Amino acid sequence: MAKGKKYDFQLVAEGETWSAQILRQASARKTVISKQQDGFATEDEAKAWAEAQLQKFLEQQQERNKRKAEKREERAEIEARQAEARARFEDEE
Repeated sequence: MAKGKKYDFQLVAEGETWSAQILRQASARKTVISKQQDGFATEDEAKAWAEAQLQKFLEQQQERNKRKAEKREERAEIEARQAEARARFEDEE
């Protein structure tokens, strides 16, 4: 796995067939297989599948990150309004 890459793929020969794995760098020492497919007749087929799936996987992650960022911003706004309301309430007492 290349340094600095969070996601990558790996091709593994299993007898006469090939297997492709999508890998995620969980920590400096640990990698996790996020997705895998086996039974490819050639290395080229496995590589094509892995590249396509990695691209799709990365796009899904970006969408997920955007949704989570929007929700995080919404939560921060709500918390700010609540803190402001609490401060006004305490000032009135």
